Amino acid sequence: MISTHILDTSEGRPAADVPVELSRRTADGTWIVLGTSATNADGRCPDLPALGVDPAAGPVDVRLVFDVGAYRRARGETPFFPEVRVVFTADPETPYHVPLLLNPYGYSVYRGS
Repeated sequence: MISTHILDTSEGRPAADVPVELSRRTADGTWIVLGTSATNADGRCPDLPALGVDPAAGPVDVRLVFDVGAYRRARGETPFFPEVRVVFTADPETPYHVPLLLNPYGYSVYRGS
């Protein structure tokens, strides 16, 4: 299970209505989109899908794409970073929380708990 949370550090609050896409890399190296969502008022995506792989297959590469440009444009701002792509390797049986700390000219991601 993959979860995420976005905090807008320039405003000191969650970033709502940010489109998020979850993908995984296939054995041949291509990416398949597993689903899309958008952050809620708490900055969370409660409905990201499961990875959809057999745990016996081992770790898989996962990608989260955050459309932060849409978020900035909705606030009347010109985005410096139109999107944030985060790629990491995940064990299908382990839950992962990947928070994004966002401001107009920078961002930080980490493995949360």
